[in-house]
Amino acid sequence: MAGDKARLFGELVTDVATCRQCGLCEGAKNRVNGEGDLDSRLVFVGEAPGRREDESGRPFVGSAGKLLDRLLAGAGLSRRGVFISNVVRCRPPGNRKPKGAEVEACSGHLDRLLGIIEPRVIAPMGNSAIEYVFARYGLGEAVIGDVHGKPLRAEAAWGGVTVFPLYHPAAAIYNRSLLGGLEADMTALAGLL
Repeated sequence: MAGDKARLFGELVTDVATCRQCGLCEGAKNRVNGEGDLDSRLVFVGEAPGRREDESGRPFVGSAGKLLDRLLAGAGLSRRGVFISNVVRCRPPGNRKPKGAEVEACSGHLDRLLGIIEPRVIAPMGNSAIEYVFARYGLGEAVIGDVHGKPLRAEAAWGGVTVFPLYHPAAAIYNRSLLGGLEADMTALAGLL
């Protein structure tokens, strides 16, 4: 099964490399497909690559990524044991929020990725990821302040999943008052596994 997943992920990476559906690729240095364990029970979904991610082709390697690594370690998890991706694969200009049409154009890539991994838990981080994941799995609309840290059951093509919304680590960098809640949520998330 692991070989099949690696092959399917390789095909996805090849398809993303030639994708021009949303136009974000025009200014991108690298497309960021995500990284981690393809057999992971947990997938984190962020918003979009930032400057450092665009330069490296890897997700969450800037300051938000360093905080995510610290949060994972504090909850007894590691980057190698989970999978980390984003709603869109290319950096929006000026690090702006991806537009709805861009998310829609890139959503097939995320859906394929999730179908390859078949996680038991999906942890969307931040508003763009929560908006997409909630809409995709029929969870309605939500405000992150109301839903963070609350496990919600949903049905995916591969079976039941738990959607566990989190504040984006960058939000805790800009608003330190969110850090304690994010730490507690990450510990609760680890408890689900």
